[in-house]
Amino acid sequence: MNFTYRTSSPEQTIALGREIGKRLRGGEVIAYRGGLGAGKTTITRGISDGLGLGDEVTSPTFALVNEYRKKNCKISLIHFDMYRITSGEDLETTGFFDYMDEETVLAVEWSENIDDDLPDDCIRITINRISDDERELIIETCGGDDRFENISY
Repeated sequence: MNFTYRTSSPEQTIALGREIGKRLRGGEVIAYRGGLGAGKTTITRGISDGLGLGDEVTSPTFALVNEYRKKNCKISLIHFDMYRITSGEDLETTGFFDYMDEETVLAVEWSENIDDDLPDDCIRITINRISDDERELIIETCGGDDRFENISY
């Protein structure tokens, strides 16, 4: 299923992400697509906040992986940047597969670089930059998953 949303500011993108985060159960892989500055980290801030982890999310560009955990939260968020990942061996070094469990959500920037290694049931979010502030976000799910339908933000 596909769901399309438009935001007109970073704050709205965060608000949409917050509502997405509230609908996550753990065990999901979110695969982002979108160019530089599209808003992948911005929406991840909202998702983190929606999970109850707060919105102090930073881009994992240089670290490759940022972990967000909170003592009283059931679900953790692991935020990957796969921009420099070019092989299965590179992917292994990030610990990507070690993080996959029911108490974790993986958010993957530049997911197209690891398409062959993503689970079939991943949630794909494509972010198209319309203008400096406007974004079109397309959420793709499989198997009739309609959790992201009619989100108000």
